[in-house]
Amino acid sequence: MSDISSHLHGGDVYSLSELLKIPERKIIDFSSSPNPLGVSKKVKAEIRKYLKFLNNYPDTECRRLTKVLAGRYSVSTENIICGNGSTELIYLIVRALKPQKALIVSPTFSEYERALSMYGVSDISFFSLNETDNFKLDVQAFMEMMKGNDIAFLCNPNTPTAGFISKEDMLKIAAAAHEFGCYLIVDEAFMDFLYTHSKNPDGFSMIDGVLKNPHLIVLKSFTKFYALCGLRIGAVFLDERLTSLLKTHKEPWTVNTLSQRALVTALKDNVYERDTFALLKTEKAFFEKSLNKLEIQYFQSQVNFYLIKDKRALHIYEKLKNRSILLRSCANYRGLNEQFLRVSVKTHRENSVLFKTVSNILSHID
Repeated sequence: MSDISSHLHGGDVYSLSELLKIPERKIIDFSSSPNPLGVSKKVKAEIRKYLKFLNNYPDTECRRLTKVLAGRYSVSTENIICGNGSTELIYLIVRALKPQKALIVSPTFSEYERALSMYGVSDISFFSLNETDNFKLDVQAFMEMMKGNDIAFLCNPNTPTAGFISKEDMLKIAAAAHEFGCYLIVDEAFMDFLYTHSKNPDGFSMIDGVLKNPHLIVLKSFTKFYALCGLRIGAVFLDERLTSLLKTHKEPWTVNTLSQRALVTALKDNVYERDTFALLKTEKAFFEKSLNKLEIQYFQSQVNFYLIKDKRALHIYEKLKNRSILLRSCANYRGLNEQFLRVSVKTHRENSVLFKTVSNILSHID
């Protein structure tokens, strides 16, 4: 069982850099899951353009960005609050709503539990996702367990399992939450990787539901799909009455100028989106073929990372670290152990290096 006091996350190339005494740029990081394309050229150009304005304070209301988000997701600007990544907003929600009883699935993103514990919520129930069911959520059982809770968190698609709950089932869960008076927090950090190019590319999202359901709150992290992890940018979509409440608990200037400008540009970059899906289609096929060849178990994923399980996982993890390749150990997730690893999909060159190295490691195991 995990301990939230050791809230490890992916992307810690800095510790490995110190350990191996090598520059961070020489580490291949499969432990975090940003877009393998990296930051788009258009975003880089926009950042360079706005460097000269860094002597000004950022717009604490994120007006330009909020207007663009409202247009994309067909909501009002009054339904949106931007933040320093979605993690800031998770803590803000708990701080503002002051829940007494909470429900979280297990395994999932550790910051839900940490935020609740930090603000004194000790009555936390865990809904276990079972490996035998490929970590699929039992929708009916989860809805029943929401009764009596003030707040419930769902990450969709979930990390680290990559499990996805359909829009149809999510609407049922949201309706039940409203009936029970339980705030349902839906974290769509990896939802963008599910999008297809259609007339309604955001059709999987629950954002439109906040207009009719005051108990539904949807989180979006834009650091993953647009590879803006170092800038930190996210948003929460919610009933406008809740917007006013959350703003009374929010610190000013948490979203810097470059983050705001970068996301405004990124959201309009259709070529970047098209290239992302083309790359992932090819590389996910290569990923699964390589895992099958190595006889490493993996769980189905429609996003840009995989949860894998192998009795040799700890050995693989440590050997790769020594060769400056970083994976995400899932040993500190509730419901998982050291046999599980989360691995992101990267460029073909990097993916090829990973599987060639893993193959070499496994060939030396008796």
